[in-house]
Amino acid sequence: MALTGTEITVLGAGIAGLAVARALAMRGAQVTVLEQSDAVREVGAGLQIGPNGAVVLRALGLGAALDAASIRATAVELRDGRDGGVVLRLDLARLRAGQTYHLLHRADLIALLENGARAAGVTIELSQKVDAVDLSGPKPRLKMADGATRLADLVIGADGLHSKLRSALNGVVAPFFTRQVAWRAVIPAEPGARSVAEVHMGAGRHLVSYPLRNGALRNIVAVEERSHWVEEGWNMQDDPLTVQLAFAEFNPQVRGWLDQIEDVYLWGLFRHPVAKVWQKALPQGAVAILGDAAHPTLPFLAQGACMALEDAWALAKALDGTRPQAEALAAYQAARAPRTARIVEAANGNARAYHLRGPLREMAHLALKIGGRLAPQLALNRFDWVYDFDVTKV
Repeated sequence: MALTGTEITVLGAGIAGLAVARALAMRGAQVTVLEQSDAVREVGAGLQIGPNGAVVLRALGLGAALDAASIRATAVELRDGRDGGVVLRLDLARLRAGQTYHLLHRADLIALLENGARAAGVTIELSQKVDAVDLSGPKPRLKMADGATRLADLVIGADGLHSKLRSALNGVVAPFFTRQVAWRAVIPAEPGARSVAEVHMGAGRHLVSYPLRNGALRNIVAVEERSHWVEEGWNMQDDPLTVQLAFAEFNPQVRGWLDQIEDVYLWGLFRHPVAKVWQKALPQGAVAILGDAAHPTLPFLAQGACMALEDAWALAKALDGTRPQAEALAAYQAARAPRTARIVEAANGNARAYHLRGPLREMAHLALKIGGRLAPQLALNRFDWVYDFDVTKV
């Protein structure tokens, strides 16, 4: 294999970093992951893994771990936030044979990816914060927070929204506030909770909820439009009463969930442009980015984690070939950029559709109801371009 013995440094032990580390190590590379935290952990709550992401985890040999850690979703339902009535139901039993859709805790996905990376021989170094990436020399130079420098032959930036490698390739571009904020919380699930991802839609706001961990927990993400600026970040703790008041006019089921919240976190939703440059070859080395470092995505299509998994497989496969490294990296960007840009725009479109107001909202919901009843398969077919894509066979 072309990657056998190649030394590769990955920045970040999140979903993208751990997935690409295992994918590269399985192809013979010697991979080191640098993680700035003192432990591999994830502060988020739940996430959804559609068929296009699940197929990557299975190709990485992690299918059994995915099945054990997740709930197999049976449907996605769009509901009217006021009365709770179903506007549109996507019956996931209608997915193509072999396709699966999973609901799981983000920490559980990180854990199975970490275990998979270590089992493949990946070295994970903790408390390794990178302050800057210098691309002016023959090899990538990492400037560490402790004052040390590290040289590497190939550096892969999986370091998220505030990626140092993205900045080195593209410069610093300020994000802009979408005028939306999101709360996230986890509560105990009710007995017999359905394995359904529910989206309760209201004027200027919506709430997503689904069960986690064998039905023991319920994940909640609530989004509200706001005109004022909110700090970007995941860990701003808020008062549960704030989110309860924001959704006070929603149906009793939603209000009941919100009444159970003890700890809730708030973050502002910011849009970052898709990076123009994802990779660069140097005289004696190269760099590339993937996942949120390349194409941050708003959480309205449930595809952020799936895009990171697709990127990881595509990058590892591109590098493990007969082409020169520079050509392989260019081909990776050319293959991934159009699809991820389309995903980003689709997520942006969902944000608008969920928050419709007035007569337009009533007309849109009526059209969805009629269409769902007359042609239920067509509603799901609208997502064929997302779910049917199999990066492991491209």
